[in-house]
Amino acid sequence: MSGHPASMRTSPATALGGESAEGADARASAPRFEDVYEQHMDYVWRVARRLGMAGADLDDVVQDVFVAVHRRLGDFQGRSSLRTWLYGIAIRVVRDRRRRDRRKPSTPLGDQELPGHGADPERQAQSAEQQRLLLALLDTLDHDKREIFVLTELEELSAPQIAEILELNLNTVYARLRAARREFDRALTRMRARGVTP
Repeated sequence: MSGHPASMRTSPATALGGESAEGADARASAPRFEDVYEQHMDYVWRVARRLGMAGADLDDVVQDVFVAVHRRLGDFQGRSSLRTWLYGIAIRVVRDRRRRDRRKPSTPLGDQELPGHGADPERQAQSAEQQRLLLALLDTLDHDKREIFVLTELEELSAPQIAEILELNLNTVYARLRAARREFDRALTRMRARGVTP
């Protein structure tokens, strides 16, 4: 299935070329790229999708995130968790993609296949529908509010962590989060009024 993390399981490390002995020494204390890719690819895919990337853009963003990770992994100093660091890279890559594609229409949600979990087809269908509804609700938020809402409500990061990742004042994070929650709740109310139950 195109756009699904399982279709991207092969590590891109070999496609990125070799590295110098100096680069290898710097990376000796950092996590191995292959391990980071294997353990966090699904997470990066999910984050990029929740931030509004779809179709080929989603695949490209995930690839760009891991290209950046490969280049900068030796610089990772552990001041934050690896997931927080990955999220910071992902958010910058998504923002860059949005700036580049401002006038280009994105893939509608209905055209994007969503990953299913488990073997039960009924559960997979229900999960896919819930994912579709969540993404439709997230699409009602502007990019700034969506980023903070996703980080807080879905990725369960604290406001100070979000402020660090997004390089924002802590009060700005709280203000955007309050506004995002209000908009999300309004969109959910409208959806329920139309008879759609998430």
